[in-house]
Amino acid sequence: MPVIWLIYGIGIGFEAGAASCVSRAIGRKDPCAARRLTTDTMVLGVLVAMSLCLAGLMSINPVFSLLGATTELMPIIRDYMSFWYWVAPLDIALWTSLASIRARGNTLLESKVITVAALLNLALDPILIFGLFGMPRLEVQGAALATIISTGCMLLFTLAYLHFRLKVYANPIAPLKTILQSWGHMLHIGIPAMMTNAIIPVSSGIVVAMIATYGVDAVAGFGIAMRIEPIFLIPFYALSAVSSPFFGQNFGSNQFARLTEARHVVTRFCLGFGFALGVVLIIIARPLTGLFSQSETIQLVAVHYLWIVALSYGAYGLVMSVNASFNGMGRPVPGVVISTCRVIVVFLPLALIGKSLFDLPGLFAATTLSNLLMGAIGYAWLGAQISQAKTRSPQPTT
Repeated sequence: MPVIWLIYGIGIGFEAGAASCVSRAIGRKDPCAARRLTTDTMVLGVLVAMSLCLAGLMSINPVFSLLGATTELMPIIRDYMSFWYWVAPLDIALWTSLASIRARGNTLLESKVITVAALLNLALDPILIFGLFGMPRLEVQGAALATIISTGCMLLFTLAYLHFRLKVYANPIAPLKTILQSWGHMLHIGIPAMMTNAIIPVSSGIVVAMIATYGVDAVAGFGIAMRIEPIFLIPFYALSAVSSPFFGQNFGSNQFARLTEARHVVTRFCLGFGFALGVVLIIIARPLTGLFSQSETIQLVAVHYLWIVALSYGAYGLVMSVNASFNGMGRPVPGVVISTCRVIVVFLPLALIGKSLFDLPGLFAATTLSNLLMGAIGYAWLGAQISQAKTRSPQPTT
């Protein structure tokens, strides 16, 4: 998961760059620039993803050895990752295209495409893993192949629909100067966003290595928690996904009152819904983890993580939306600083202290404290940036 999320973090950087640049172009009422940015961002994303794919294929053994993989697990890891790495260019092409549509205010199409891709993946998994309906039994490789097929199918549909129906792409063949300008414009947001998202899996990799000292069961328990957590964070992912284009469009048209109102609405939702979500997850943590493993040791690690961290999900959701809002406004540096401080400056020292004093619960408590602190800092910083931008720009006329 740390390796996959590292690559996904880079892809999300391209997605964030596309959403920010295209939304601000739409806010300025410049559809030609929006089409150019949509096309050039996708092309660059695919080129980078192909490079990551090849690098990943050549470094499976050393990378996963550093993460604590045993010799018994390495063949299984190779079976999965040798297929999964080819998902990266497909995913990034799909994500950047859908982000460009989201930047235009169309979130429904993206939800349909992602939902169908997930359902198709879900249907193909048992067929390819267990060899149903006459298909070969591919086991772990089948899980990765199912992801490749489902993502590839939805990418082909998306490219065709966006090109022939919505006409959001420009001619990919353009003067080099024009393409480089688009890349530079996008990378101004994309590179900091990649750094922001890459920090999280790097930290997760360090955590896995720290947990590995407690044995394979502890890593398995943490892995279960890491699979449950994203499901409960979906509302916050969705909120951050629309925060970037919303802030981008309104920032591009100098609608600062809307930005201020959106900041308050996002914060109330994150904290209120996050607290309720945390309470529910604490109540159902034990039976929920039991669906993944019957081992008491494994369950206990997962349950302790969810009990300790769940109440900070609202603050973490606020951090995600604040960072997306900064990207939408074309100001990515605060997001990088917030994420770096949350993971490196705040979390890692607290994790080392907590682990030494309270073992795994202390390590998990470091996550809660860092989420709460950086959520408060992010809220205040976003308000200051909106006020600063308002004083520097003329108000729109109505």
